[in-house]
Formats: sequence, structure tokens, C-alpha cells
Amino acid sequence: MQMDFKKIFLPCFTCVCAMALFSSTSFAAEIVAHRGASHDAPENTLSSFKLGYQQNADADELDIHLTKDGKIVVIHDYDTARVAGVKKKVVDQTFDEIRALDLGKWGEWKDKGFTEKIPTLDEVLALIPNGKKLFIEIKCHEEILPALAKSLKQAGKKPQQTPIITFHYEVAKAAKAKLPKVPVYWLVGWGKDKVTGEFPKIDELIAKAKAAKVDGLDLNSGFPIDQAFVAKVKAAGLGLYTWTVDDAAVAKKEIEAGVDGITTNRPEWLRAELSK
Repeated sequence: MQMDFKKIFLPCFTCVCAMALFSSTSFAAEIVAHRGASHDAPENTLSSFKLGYQQNADADELDIHLTKDGKIVVIHDYDTARVAGVKKKVVDQTFDEIRALDLGKWGEWKDKGFTEKIPTLDEVLALIPNGKKLFIEIKCHEEILPALAKSLKQAGKKPQQTPIITFHYEVAKAAKAKLPKVPVYWLVGWGKDKVTGEFPKIDELIAKAKAAKVDGLDLNSGFPIDQAFVAKVKAAGLGLYTWTVDDAAVAKKEIEAGVDGITTNRPEWLRAELSK
């Protein structure tokens, strides 16, 4: 019996191509869990980070500060008022004072079954699964870099697994100089300059990023991100991530434009929406 190989293999080939096309349009960009899966668990806690990876995020993202006694702790704000009800700066509290706070008994998470302490960076680094990342946002300044370098070395992760992000341009520049193998991205918000009244210009941001020798930009999703915008960034040899996107339509548009990754509070939900 003579077999028609075209009839057998062509449909399969077509199916594979279709699957590849679907994959490239839906998941070409990394999904980054903002402060962990912070829609479903208290932000910047071990529960939120574990859940972020469980929800199939490609990376978690967190924020770091130094305590009064030089410990790196994971918290977004400069004080503990919003997350723990204690209006006192992180830098003015010892690690033991910080550790005594319970994030699961405050704010929107009260009476929802969570008991959460503010974690150390070392604790979160230990959670990173093989093949996953942890974006580390430096909220303070260069004073944290020696301790950060020590933590990264002790964790033994690959440099590509622990990219650094920061809004502070000089900190981004200093971090790249101190940790040249670790990817560093400069965070920039979308808004009018207080002096000039103008919105950020991508050409100027690219030039500054290149001057600092960082690896890319991490931009607020309010930027006018389209294919031409992304192509300009990529042509300069820079990567491009965006934040914080909980709108599936915006995420799809940015993925189609070619961004490297999207930060979201809802990694599992967003991945499901992108699969539709």
C-alpha cells in the first residue's frame, strides 16, 4: 500500500506551526509576579513568593531595604505603617523589631488566615526554583550594595536569575559596576517632569541607560509602547520590561510589541487570559 506522506505529515506540521505561533504571541514575554502573587497573598511575603512560582510566573519581584543593624529585609515602603500598622521607618528599626511585626493581621489581609513576617532577602533567594528568576528592586541607595553582593554570592544562584531593578539612576549605575555579571534594569515611571512639564523621551532614556552600562529599561505601562518603541530600545542593545499590568488587553498589546517581560499582581490569571 502506497502512503500519501503529504496527507499524513502536512496536517501535523500545520498543527505544530499553529501551536508555535500561539506560543510566541501569548508567552514570548516573561510573566513577573509583582511582590509575589500579591493579589492572592500579602505582598512581599514568603507566601506570596511561593504562590507566584506556583502560579507559573517566570519570576517573582520584590523590594529591599536595610534595617538599622544592616540586615536586608523585603518590604516596599520606607516605613511599616501600611503593611503592619507601625509608623516607623525601616532604617530606624532593628531586624528583631521588624521581625516582630505580623503582616497577616493588618489591612486587607486581617482575619484571612495569614500569619506573615517580613522576610529577609536570603530567605527569598532560597525559594527560587531552577529556571526561574527573582527581580530585586533596590528601594534605598548604594549603601545596600555590599550586603546585597554578599547575599547573592551566598545564595549561589546564576547571575541571570537575580536581576536588579531600581528607580535610582545612580544606584543602577553603581550596581552594574559592582555586580557586572548581574543584569540591571533602570525603572522609569510615566509622568510629567516637575521642572520641564514634559513626559520622558525614550531616546533620552536609552542614552542614559547606555551611559550607565545597564542591561535595559523597566518602564511603567503608561509609556506609548508599540512595535516601533520596542524596536528602538532593542536596536540599542537594551532589554525592556513593563509594570504593573493587570489588564489582559494591555498585556497582549505589549507582548505583540515585543517586550521581554510584564510585571503583574495576578500571574496565574494573566497567563490564563493570554491563552484565550
